[in-house]
Amino acid sequence: MSEEVYQAMLRIKSIRKGSSEVVIDGYKDFMFVSRTGQPRTQQEYCSTFSRLVNKYNITNIIPLPKIMTLHTLRHTFCTKLAGAGLNPKSLQYLMGHASIAMTLDYYTHANIQTVKEEFNKLAI
Repeated sequence: MSEEVYQAMLRIKSIRKGSSEVVIDGYKDFMFVSRTGQPRTQQEYCSTFSRLVNKYNITNIIPLPKIMTLHTLRHTFCTKLAGAGLNPKSLQYLMGHASIAMTLDYYTHANIQTVKEEFNKLAI
């Protein structure tokens, strides 16, 4: 996390009103909470994202794909980092994968064009 993001999160926490001290499985001090102070659920995030996608598709000529989820964003983020040349072990750590095979199998895609580009980078 960058220092800028960290400072933004501290600002959000400092202005939050009425959040209760909730402890779940030993975790507390949640960043994203509902109006009642309870941690937001996966379903809340999915619903919010779905509404945003629908709103985008209404107001833009080129719509987003029909199947667009938060996991789609995660997959795209990881694939772009792999394509930009991020070290696979760093990518594995960032994505929280237990196995490097998961990272390599799902997020590093090779095709003839990328193979040619990688080959041309070699100084042989």
